[in-house]
Amino acid sequence: MAASGHVMTVLGPVEPAALGSTLMHEHLLCDLRPLAERQSAEPDTEITLANAFAATYRPGGIRGNYRLQDVSRATEEARDFAAAGGGTVVDVTTGGIVPDPAGLATISRGSGVHVVLGAGFYTAEFQDEETLGLPVEALEEIILRQLAEGAWGTEIRCGLIGEIGCSWPLEPFERRCLEAAARAQARTGAALTIHPGRHPAAPFEILRIVGEAGGDISRTIIDHMDRTFFDDGEVVSLARCGCVVEFDFFGIETSKYWAGVADLPTDWMRLRAIRRLFDAGLGDRVAISHDICTRARLKSQGGHGYGHLLENVVPLMRERGFGQGEIETLLVDTPRRLLTLPGAGADT
Repeated sequence: MAASGHVMTVLGPVEPAALGSTLMHEHLLCDLRPLAERQSAEPDTEITLANAFAATYRPGGIRGNYRLQDVSRATEEARDFAAAGGGTVVDVTTGGIVPDPAGLATISRGSGVHVVLGAGFYTAEFQDEETLGLPVEALEEIILRQLAEGAWGTEIRCGLIGEIGCSWPLEPFERRCLEAAARAQARTGAALTIHPGRHPAAPFEILRIVGEAGGDISRTIIDHMDRTFFDDGEVVSLARCGCVVEFDFFGIETSKYWAGVADLPTDWMRLRAIRRLFDAGLGDRVAISHDICTRARLKSQGGHGYGHLLENVVPLMRERGFGQGEIETLLVDTPRRLLTLPGAGADT
């Protein structure tokens, strides 16, 4: 692992103070298309003014919308984030949705943005048969190698674990991968970020499994609060378990949830929930991001882009009474704490 007190990026270790404003849950390069669609030779649908709303409202209805594999375009999008004052993007594209470490390194060099890559695997529906059959021990060893040696056939190392994909109910592979991730976390001290199943009981089950496997709950992030809970009090209850709760749908303001039925919040409603967490003394257990995983959300395609939090949400925070210290906690301090690899008790 990197020396104690460093953050591992796709270009190597950096000092934590160099991260700046950080997006904790994004996809610069990924392929979330269903496996059958990936095998089709039919070309992607161009996003135009005529279908831009449909591409946001029903993202799966626009062929290729879930495919972000254009390194040049992603570099330009990262430059826009840097121009807005951004410093670091955490790319949580894990096994099954086509991680591209070399592409991320190119993006980082071309944009000046630090990029941190996640280790591990996404949900079972995106895995091949060989991967689905791997035991806990093999999955743990893969994650450890991705952190210590290099990921997906490269020497580019991951800087955290996840997003580990979980469904509801948990598939057998997902449970094994979750246990493996927690065991790897216990050995390395790396932060662990988890995509929970779409049920309010899922995050609590996940924390129980992580704890039983020896993971560190205080360095475990439960993603997607925006579509998992519909009562701010439930988010407060989860944060009181000691984990980090993540609102990572900033920029998505639609009543149509593409993956099921959910009353998605607006950005202001997200901030209202976060305000409640700060008021409960839990402000340091909150992470925020956009979870961009479709072309329609890129600035070059008419979307809000990776700079939305800095360009639009931070002013909204100030309007709604957030202090500068609270804003820096969300965008700088908490990401820096989570991404810094600890020394004590970690394998080196």
